[in-house]
Amino acid sequence: MSISKVEDDALRLAIATSLHEHWVFYLVEGIVLIGLGAAALIVPAVATLAVAIFLGWLWSLTSAVLAIVVGVLLIGWPIAVALPLTFLLVAFFLIEGVASIMFALDHRRELSAAWGSMLASGIVDLVLGGLIFAGLPSTAAWALGLLVGINMVLGGVALIAMALRARKIDQISAAI
Repeated sequence: MSISKVEDDALRLAIATSLHEHWVFYLVEGIVLIGLGAAALIVPAVATLAVAIFLGWLWSLTSAVLAIVVGVLLIGWPIAVALPLTFLLVAFFLIEGVASIMFALDHRRELSAAWGSMLASGIVDLVLGGLIFAGLPSTAAWALGLLVGINMVLGGVALIAMALRARKIDQISAAI
């Protein structure tokens, strides 16, 4: 019992020391948070936009880091990472499918002629994720390349359709 008390006291001392050494950073962070919080209370629409931009940036950064890590693993140990990568691919397809469907439904009014292709892309992503998962572990050997290729083609077609439609939206109707 006295050993854990000694360890507990050492931990508390280390935390207190760290807080003391870096108190200026905590003070600055507190001031910044109060300022940002006050700004969010005064202009909540701008704060909402900033949060949306930050979350989009964070999602993009996470995707990029994941792509780099997976690329390094594939180059170094292509056979050993096939099954775990297949599980990641299933998760990716499911998340991308849900996100594509939500995007399509959210923008169906502005992109009335092209939202169906984004919806179809999302549904296909969900089906692909389900097919890969249902066939594990044998799908790990061939599914990655084939299904990623299908996903890229369909996602590219959907994005091109949305971009071409979005290009024709005039600024007045976009603002309404």
